[in-house]
Amino acid sequence: MIRSLAIGSLTLGNNLILAPMAGITNLPFRLLAREQGAGLCFTEMVSVNGLVREGKKSFELLRSVPEDRPLGIQLFGDDPDVMGRVAAMVEEYGDLIDINMGCPVKKVVGTGAGSALMREPDKVRALVRAVRRATRLPLTVKIRSGWSCEDANFLQIARIAEEEGCDAVTLHPRSRAQMFEGTADWTKLAELKRAVAIPVIGSGDLFSAADVAAMLDRTGCDGIMIARGALGNPWIFRQALDLMAGREPSVASPAERLAVARRHLALFMEMAGERVAAREMRKHLGWYSHGLPGAAQFRKEINEIEGNGALMEAVSRFFTAAEAP
Repeated sequence: MIRSLAIGSLTLGNNLILAPMAGITNLPFRLLAREQGAGLCFTEMVSVNGLVREGKKSFELLRSVPEDRPLGIQLFGDDPDVMGRVAAMVEEYGDLIDINMGCPVKKVVGTGAGSALMREPDKVRALVRAVRRATRLPLTVKIRSGWSCEDANFLQIARIAEEEGCDAVTLHPRSRAQMFEGTADWTKLAELKRAVAIPVIGSGDLFSAADVAAMLDRTGCDGIMIARGALGNPWIFRQALDLMAGREPSVASPAERLAVARRHLALFMEMAGERVAAREMRKHLGWYSHGLPGAAQFRKEINEIEGNGALMEAVSRFFTAAEAP
């Protein structure tokens, strides 16, 4: 089930993909996921209007290094002309372009982008056509099952994307109305796989290596896109690779969590400076502590600490204590 995956002209070493997540999948996070075996990583979703109007600030989201390849760039917007123009602008920054048609948050949907596009098949066609004409890179779309549970038009949207030249489609089988509540309906992935000829990538409710194996087995999808399951858990990629190679997946020990947390902070400091790194790492450290004794108190403590030195002292103390028998 774990195999190489061809998306247009791009061939991935394996079919495990790190999803684009706003405020999460920056360069340090992507590097950690790659070290654990991710075959493709995505930038945070990037506003095409921001790239046109704000320039430098938005282009920071595309910051990368040679080790950070292959790299997918996810764009969001609702204007075909702007989307096409930006797709051409960012070609040199990555290896694949994805159009976000799945983000359910009000800030994005209110602009007509993200999952709001599920209500406008004609606009979907125009957007995909404009981007396809503008770039030579492989092109994908990420969609939801529909705007509401009663209007599950994912097959229509996926077929439009395929007709207009998309090289793969990613489905998170929840409606926009569901947000992240309830359960992702994996049967829709199997349905989509039967309906289109391009690769289908599955997303939704992937929190363990067993979940990854189950989705591939039950749906027949070609690849897996992991989002929330990778928070504080880059090992999910390694564990999935091990499980499907017939090896027993190894659990990340507190010592390994500490080592990766330290590396994450060092990478973040190098990229953004000490002040930003200390602020942004708090959420990641909370995720790294998940499931360990005293995690709730640890999260409270690090949210009150100032400075990287004191922060890392608390981190070392917590994970070292958790490692003790």
